[in-house]
Amino acid sequence: MPAAATAQNPTREDFAKLLEESYGHHDVQEGSVVKGRVVAIEKDIAVIDIGLKTEGRVPVREFSGPGRESTLKVGDEVEVYLERVENALGEAVLSRDKARREESWVKLEKAFNENEKVTGVIFNSVKGGYTVDLDGAVAFLPRSQVDIRPIRDLGSLMNTPQQFQILKMDRRRGNIVVSRRTVLEETRAGQRQELVSSLEEGQVIDGVVKNITDYGAFVDLGGIDGLLHVTDIAWRRVNHPTDVLTIGQTVKVKIIKINHETHRISLGMKQLQGDPWEGIEAKYPVGAKVKGRVTNITDYGAFVELEPGIEGLVHVSEMSWTKKNVHPGKLVSTSQEVEVSVIEVDPVKRRISLGLKQTLPNPWEAFAEKHPVGSTVEGEVKNKTEFGLFLGLDGDVDGMVHLSDLDWSRPGEQVIEEYKKGDMVKAQVLDVDVEKERISLGIKQLSGGGAAVEEGGAEFKKGAVVTCEVIDVKDAGIEVKIVGTDLTTFIKRSELSRDRNEQRADRFAVGEKIDARVVSYDRRTRKITVSVKALEIAEEKEAVAQYGSSDSGATLGDILGKVLNRGKEKEE
Repeated sequence: MPAAATAQNPTREDFAKLLEESYGHHDVQEGSVVKGRVVAIEKDIAVIDIGLKTEGRVPVREFSGPGRESTLKVGDEVEVYLERVENALGEAVLSRDKARREESWVKLEKAFNENEKVTGVIFNSVKGGYTVDLDGAVAFLPRSQVDIRPIRDLGSLMNTPQQFQILKMDRRRGNIVVSRRTVLEETRAGQRQELVSSLEEGQVIDGVVKNITDYGAFVDLGGIDGLLHVTDIAWRRVNHPTDVLTIGQTVKVKIIKINHETHRISLGMKQLQGDPWEGIEAKYPVGAKVKGRVTNITDYGAFVELEPGIEGLVHVSEMSWTKKNVHPGKLVSTSQEVEVSVIEVDPVKRRISLGLKQTLPNPWEAFAEKHPVGSTVEGEVKNKTEFGLFLGLDGDVDGMVHLSDLDWSRPGEQVIEEYKKGDMVKAQVLDVDVEKERISLGIKQLSGGGAAVEEGGAEFKKGAVVTCEVIDVKDAGIEVKIVGTDLTTFIKRSELSRDRNEQRADRFAVGEKIDARVVSYDRRTRKITVSVKALEIAEEKEAVAQYGSSDSGATLGDILGKVLNRGKEKEE
């Protein structure tokens, strides 16, 4: 009974055995790539028979990809990845994407190990770069590896088959990093080598401006770039290459230098024109006055273009006779036409020194002509210093009144306190030094205080002995007044005695009278210098001459004693 029943009505165990036998005829297993046939296409789903009890369903889109459309049709044989033999719906779970990925990884690993290039399609942008489809496997393309130079718009490269070099890959993590730049560099290296070998220094060639930077322009010479530095664009100053060049412009350039090791090529445009510096000394002789245009202003001066390619520097010290601490930008402006004088020409260093003030009248010469020595001028007190007053005079020049020329009878340090900025003061011109740009003035010379000195000028010739009255004692020396006049002067400590132990100002008292020897006297400025030390030395020499001889046997003490005795006799 059971046997008959089994023959007519198979048990559950029989069905399992039959199913196992059916599977056993096909070499399929989950997690592998198998072959199948498209038996139907329902809307966007392909029904695929892989020889199992039931078919599997795969989206048609998995048979297309970036840069390629699906051409799937009924009857096509395809490879798919078997994820599960049967799902809850009783269907085989298949994937074309995973099949392609598995197949692609095998090919990619082989290409990576053999350092071969692979073909892929850039299809999306991600942080730091782009994603590339390598026939099913997705790789990362860093932004720096897209091209040799940065590309702003990647639209022309998207969804277009490109060649890539695999930099690294990790199948366990599913990571692949590729580079397009490496492929371009390798291709370009061969092209560059061939092109560079065909070029020669000195050759003139046409090129197209490919890129512009602050320091120059890159010119495409037909597959290789050369650098046209900003200083080689023109003989004249070019502030920025964009002032002369535009991207896409065709230019004629001369090959200046070729580095066959690095394949770097230096180009020039100005070398196709004549050198404006040839014969520059004859064209611009020293002292010549020429006109030019201000092209650039710096803290130390202004550059003036005399002609295209020829620029000279007007140093800040040569810009104005009187404005010494003013920025050049306040004296001239860019593009201003100016007249300048040629100061120096150096054709070797290609430098020309120019002067702006030399084209204008020298205010010190003009002042000297208008106000000769001895004349009276009036000016405003501009400044007070420890050594005198500065007065503003005609022609925007200053004159100085030294402390010693403020008053005949009082110390200058005391008198200067009576003046303040803005006061209008009259003074006498004592000296004008045009070369040093100095004007010496005197205020006391306008008063009659120096008349006695003027009348008795003969007494004050160099070497004369005068009697002085001490009017002030200081650490540095003593202030004295020449007896019989209102003339004062200062005797330094070093001039108070020939004996260093006696060179002390405190051994003198105010009101004390002493003798001194005239060292110098200027009748024009009425300045006198006297020295006690000079008088002692002179008297000693005189004593030796009168009382001493080589065979008298007298000592220096004997001689000086006689001099002192003679002095006492005169006093009695």
